[in-house]
Amino acid sequence: MEEKVQPLLTRIFWGRFSALLFSIVLIFALRPFLEGFVKINILTDLFLLVTLLSAIYAVSPRRSSFLIAVALAFPYFILEWSAYLVSAPLVRDLAKLFGALFTGYVLVFILSFIVHQQEVTAEVIKAAVCGYFLIGLMWGFVYLFLESLQPGSFKTAGSGTVNHGHFIYFSFVTMTTLGYGDTTPVSSAARSLAVLEAVMGQLYLAVTIARLVGIRIAQSQQKGDR
Repeated sequence: MEEKVQPLLTRIFWGRFSALLFSIVLIFALRPFLEGFVKINILTDLFLLVTLLSAIYAVSPRRSSFLIAVALAFPYFILEWSAYLVSAPLVRDLAKLFGALFTGYVLVFILSFIVHQQEVTAEVIKAAVCGYFLIGLMWGFVYLFLESLQPGSFKTAGSGTVNHGHFIYFSFVTMTTLGYGDTTPVSSAARSLAVLEAVMGQLYLAVTIARLVGIRIAQSQQKGDR
């Protein structure tokens, strides 16, 4: 019995998407409690750096996917951390653009991975959860990029400084259609992007769940035929 349990735990905690899922959860579970010790922008960038490195590992089994991921992630790493040395808004704007492209690519890879699976495993479920989180992170990059190009695209309650962490929060509130109202898209571009994310989030859930259920039904039928 113990021999069967051990491989199962190994697959759950050491699979290809385990590190990615763990790093994403850390962004929300640990970052808020460290804000008093490290500057919020640096803290957010550190957590995103770990997440993107985990994402590169997730796509590493295929050489072509790995090379594309590195080609998109490398400019983000360089530009993001160079922005702390060079006070040029364009540098940070380009970093966010590459961040959005990278997370979008990893999201496409995860969707392709799920579609080509023939059975529902712990790895497939983790991949699906990572994909949902990556949608929110990707749109966080997009919103920050838009705000940099068109300041005032979003209206925020209070007078606090808007940062990347704030747009990640807004992204997930929009994707899950919670709509707290503490941040409001004001410009036409911001409103259009918010609508696209809300629709994308709902479609992802519907399509992914339908796919997983379909795989599970096919598994049951195959076992019944045997």
